Amino acid sequence: MAKSQSANLDRKKLLADPIMVTTIVLLVVFLTVFILYPLAILLVDSFVSEQGGFTLDTFKRIMGLANFKRAITNTLKVGFLVGIASSLIGLLFAYVEVYVKLKSNFTSGLFKVVSMLPVVSPPFVLSLSMIMLFGKAGIITRFLLKIYDNNVYGFWGIAIVQTLTFFPVCYMMLKGLLKNIDPSLEEAARDMGASRSKVFMTVTLPLILPGLGNAFLVTFIESIADFANPMIIGGSYDTLATTIYLQITGAYDKAGAAAMAVVLLTITLLMFIVQKYYLEAKSTATLSGKASRERMLITDKSVTIPLTVLCSGLALFVIIMYICVPFGAMFKTWGYDFHLTFKWFKQVFTKYKGLKAFKDSFVLSLISAPITALLSMIISYLVVKRKFKAKGFIEAVSMLAMAVPGTVLGIGYIRGFSGGIFHTGFLQGLYGTGAILVIVFVVRSLPTGTRSGISALRQIDKSIEESAYDMGADSFKVFMTVTLPLIKDSFLSGFVTSFVRSITAISAIILLVTPSYLLITVQINEFAEKGSYGIACAFATILILITYTAVLLMNILMKYFGTSRKVKTEEN
Repeated sequence: MAKSQSANLDRKKLLADPIMVTTIVLLVVFLTVFILYPLAILLVDSFVSEQGGFTLDTFKRIMGLANFKRAITNTLKVGFLVGIASSLIGLLFAYVEVYVKLKSNFTSGLFKVVSMLPVVSPPFVLSLSMIMLFGKAGIITRFLLKIYDNNVYGFWGIAIVQTLTFFPVCYMMLKGLLKNIDPSLEEAARDMGASRSKVFMTVTLPLILPGLGNAFLVTFIESIADFANPMIIGGSYDTLATTIYLQITGAYDKAGAAAMAVVLLTITLLMFIVQKYYLEAKSTATLSGKASRERMLITDKSVTIPLTVLCSGLALFVIIMYICVPFGAMFKTWGYDFHLTFKWFKQVFTKYKGLKAFKDSFVLSLISAPITALLSMIISYLVVKRKFKAKGFIEAVSMLAMAVPGTVLGIGYIRGFSGGIFHTGFLQGLYGTGAILVIVFVVRSLPTGTRSGISALRQIDKSIEESAYDMGADSFKVFMTVTLPLIKDSFLSGFVTSFVRSITAISAIILLVTPSYLLITVQINEFAEKGSYGIACAFATILILITYTAVLLMNILMKYFGTSRKVKTEEN
């Protein structure tokens, strides 16, 4: 009864606030039009015949295509291998960081660099490096090992590159879980005579098993949705993401591409639901709260030396692969002439319209970043602090974009905004413009910012905002003057993360970009496919510099203007 009265009171307060009601309505419209509608159009294309009736003919046709059967098998094989390998390597790194006493700051510094690299780098950098180090003209294969016919393309090329790209994500996830294990549980087992390996297998592993499954599924989803790496290093080894792209750009089969996209979307959605609503919740329930006291770190040299050497070696290898890209841009002819030159950088700006590519990418990403950050914080605020009927819808749909592969979203936008129900009007005019690219950037980055905002807002006492309402402030004023300043760290983080994700994006926008706009990632992909690695590396090097500068600026801003800085000042 009390709950019902409280809910009615919240509803009355909400209806009495026109700004809040308008915000909710606009959000519902935005999420419906730009996330649900493109996906619904794919379903219509796949299941509805030209006469308007329900049909499975399109699915029967694509199921009969040899390239589709091959692609789906290849995708699942790569996904499972990458998921398992990334989770295990991530667990190894996390275990060494949390349980092993590292003698030098160098090793922990390496771990931090490796964990940050995938976030601030374009998704296909390691594919370029892999070709330049281990391809037919690779420095390691051709010049060090004297192997002249090494084929780096295909299954193993994709699997290795994706594992090196995604394992830092697993490392960051598992590090937090291991830190939250109460050391007394493991020490009790040690006191009873169990060996360190037995303690790990019987105590530590069962506690983090849901988290390990969560890391596996996140990586599996990332792997099967990945477009850039299979496109560059896949060769003739097709995956679903690349097959969908080729089906629409090569075979001009929009209905077939839509049906393939639905199959890929179904796989990623099922995995996302299991990961989000089962494993993530189970992991949180298994490990709630922080460890009660500090852990006794492992100092036994027979354990610390091999583990530290193994992790450091792998981390250094990943860093060398990233360093390889700038050198690829400065060598005269990779694999044959290693004299240093800046000709590729010059050609980027003189011959290949590099200035336009960087300007277009930078401007579009810079426009999308504040929109995404603000939208994420508004959604987070509504989800955490408000009660209304559409709350579940807003939260679920805003997070849905995390499970939708970029190529699937791209095809949905092509079908939805170059045709669909919007034959005329503003939305029909979106296709082929910079506005649709900005919208895609916003939609793709929204889940990350929303998750960060929700975590930050759950730590704020409701009474702080209620006191502002009691003094007569409306919802807009409370959000702008009370809530947003308290979560500005999350806002700044969301701003930079959105900018970096947008400027390095390729899978969704490669199908939507028109000759009016030149984007850096599309240029890199185009030159890498042609084998023009000098130009591709020059573009990629400048892009990495832009993203690193953005992250560095964010850290400086958060250090001097962040919430933590303000708290310290007040304490002093």
